[in-house]
Amino acid sequence: MYSLLPHNTFGIDANAARFLEYASVEELKKHISGGSVTNPFLHIGAGSNLLFTKDYDGVVLHSRIEGIEVTGETEKHVEVRVGAGVVWDDFVAYCVAKGWYGTENLSLIPGEVGASAVQNIGAYGVEVKDLITSVETVDINGKERVYPVEECGYAYRDSIFKRPENKPVFITYVHFRLGKEERYMLDYGSIRQELAKFPAVSLPVVRQVIIDIRQSKLPDPKVRGNAGSFFMNPVVGREKLESLQKEYPQMPYYDLEDGRVKIPAGWMIDCCGWKGKALGPVAVHDKQALVLVNLGGASGSDVVALSDAIRVSVFEKFGIEIHPEVNFI
Repeated sequence: MYSLLPHNTFGIDANAARFLEYASVEELKKHISGGSVTNPFLHIGAGSNLLFTKDYDGVVLHSRIEGIEVTGETEKHVEVRVGAGVVWDDFVAYCVAKGWYGTENLSLIPGEVGASAVQNIGAYGVEVKDLITSVETVDINGKERVYPVEECGYAYRDSIFKRPENKPVFITYVHFRLGKEERYMLDYGSIRQELAKFPAVSLPVVRQVIIDIRQSKLPDPKVRGNAGSFFMNPVVGREKLESLQKEYPQMPYYDLEDGRVKIPAGWMIDCCGWKGKALGPVAVHDKQALVLVNLGGASGSDVVALSDAIRVSVFEKFGIEIHPEVNFI
C-alpha cells in the first residue's frame, strides 16, 4: 500500500495499491508495455482537484515530465510546449518573467500543467482553453496522439479528457500560444480596485494582485486541507434569473454569450448560512463559501456529507442544483 496523503491537497489519508511515476514519454511507454499499468488505474496531477472517498485498490500514475520549450515565435505571439508534470504556477511565473501575456490571471491556481488541460482551469475572466493550441497524449496501448484544441471539447471546467471513455488517455505535453503585446483582462472581481494601489500596470503587478486576492480568500492547503473552489458556478436561463431576482434583487450574475447567465455558487451557499460552519471535521471556509476545508483528520466521506448538505440547502432555497468541481474518487 502507498499513502496518497502527499498527493492530494485535501489532506485525506487514503492509500493506493501501487504508485507509479514517470519522467518521460519513453518511461511511460515502458510502464505500459511492461504490464505495470493494470486495471483499475488512475492518473493524477498534484491532487488539487481530487477527493479520495476511500482507499484506491489499483495503480495510481503521476507524471514528472518537466520542461518549457519555445516551439515558434512571431512579433505578436510565442508558442511553447510544456511538460504535463510542470507545476502550473511555476509556469505562470515563468511566463510573467519572460513578458508573455495570457496566464497571469491564472496565478496561484494549484495543480500541474497536464491537469490544467483536463479541467480547463479558469479564474478572473480567463480560461486555459483560450491559451491552449494542442495537447499531446499517450494511451493505454502506448499509442501517441496530438489533439488540436478544436478536438478537446472544452467547456466550463470540462473537456473530453474528463469523459470515462478517455480515462486511458494520458496527457504528456500541452502547447500554448501566449501574447508578446501588452494586453490584460482586468474587468473581473476586484482586480481594478486592487491595481489602484500600484503606480502602474505591468505583468508582475497583475500577477501580484491576483495572488493577493486569492490569498485573502483562499486557505493555504499546507495549513488547512482543501481543493480550492469545491463547486462549479451553475448556469441557468435568463427566465430563472429574473424569477429569482424578484425575491433576491441583489443576486449577482455574469452574462454568457449564449444568452444564459452564470450565478456564483459561493453567494448562494453564503445566503444559506453555511459560511464558517462546520459539520464534524469539515467546514465551509469563513472567507470564501465556495471552499470546503479539512479541520484535521477528515475522511473523504466527511467531506461528501458536508457537500451533500450544502447542495440540498441551495436547491431548497433557490431551486438550483450545484455540482462539485472536485472529482470524487
